[in-house]
Amino acid sequence: MVSPFSSVKARLVKGHPAPKGPYPDTFKPVLSLAAGQEAQAAISAWKAYAATPLVSLDSLAAQTGVARILYKHEAGRFGLGSFKALGGAYAVYRLLAAMIAEKTGGTPDPEDILSGRYGDIVSAVTVTCATDGNHGRSVAWGARMFGCKAVIFIHETVSEARKAAIASYGAEVIRTRGNYDDSVREAARMAAEHGWHVVSDTSYPGYTDVPRNVMQGYSVMADEAARQLGGVKPTHIFIQGGVGGLAAAVTAHFWETLGAEAPTVVVVEPDTAACLLESAVAGAPTAVGGDLDTIMAGLACGEPSIIAWPILAGGVAAFIAIPDAAAAETMRLLASGKAGATLVGGESGVAGLAGFLTAAAHPDWRAALGLDENSVILCFGSEGDTDPDLYTAIVGRSGRDVEASA
Repeated sequence: MVSPFSSVKARLVKGHPAPKGPYPDTFKPVLSLAAGQEAQAAISAWKAYAATPLVSLDSLAAQTGVARILYKHEAGRFGLGSFKALGGAYAVYRLLAAMIAEKTGGTPDPEDILSGRYGDIVSAVTVTCATDGNHGRSVAWGARMFGCKAVIFIHETVSEARKAAIASYGAEVIRTRGNYDDSVREAARMAAEHGWHVVSDTSYPGYTDVPRNVMQGYSVMADEAARQLGGVKPTHIFIQGGVGGLAAAVTAHFWETLGAEAPTVVVVEPDTAACLLESAVAGAPTAVGGDLDTIMAGLACGEPSIIAWPILAGGVAAFIAIPDAAAAETMRLLASGKAGATLVGGESGVAGLAGFLTAAAHPDWRAALGLDENSVILCFGSEGDTDPDLYTAIVGRSGRDVEASA
């Protein structure tokens, strides 16, 4: 049977990974296993914390000629529908903990912040960020959980459904003109004017500490996956791009954990917002312009995170840019059950798997990436149907109906 992905027009660019070996000490101030353990301790104390499932897609592995495909299914994370619940809310916690420590002279316990013990300090704080949807939802949720205020900026093409989801956590939501990167700048401007605290998932000159905490929160997901693998070592990881925070967190975790046996990492982006691929071509962080319009809304980012990029440049083997059609086809495939499980995967959430399926359908790409019958593929399904109307339009059924048929 001819794969529908064999006709997908995509781009592959080989990265410039360092020789296989130990995770460099120079990267540890940004992301490390030690800091990841701190994030795990804090996040596991939150109400309703539970590891998300790692699903084996055995039928799809057989169809694509690899040994296994394992899919970390994030749709149920804290009821927010995506892995972003780990990053934004953890960064809010770290920000508030630092402010409390400064004012009281002592380090607060996570439970004390959750209990409202420091309500007089926390309630005076306003956090803000720009978002394509999921990160802003996490920041708003974290703000409500800890007791501070949130103002979230969205750009022109963010759907009303995503706006409403953010507002449901009590945040003020402001829509701006332009694309995602324009909304990042507007959030920074308004924060400076009003004394708000920016909790962004992307870093830029002069702003790196908070994004580092966001990325470290994401590493909890990678740590869960590593433990759920039960000693199985993935040969390849296909991971979503965006600004690079998620990809860097996953790359760093497995690199530091496995060293010379670390898997081949492939970063996947929309072809209309492939800033990481273009950075690989240029050999330095490179922005891409335009409206960045894609159904993969969480990946519609034109400027790389400056702290994520060095880890990606050193540890990623290849970058792939895919069209929206590849993501949509993957969503329908997961919903059909033909992959070996019936799963609700959102537009951005399936990008890594879509990148693998595209690569697997092209013999020259298989050879370039070392994909064969012994390959063990790990993908991170980073979101469920975070825009229910769009999901239904693409798949033909609602996420609720897909889950009911599983």
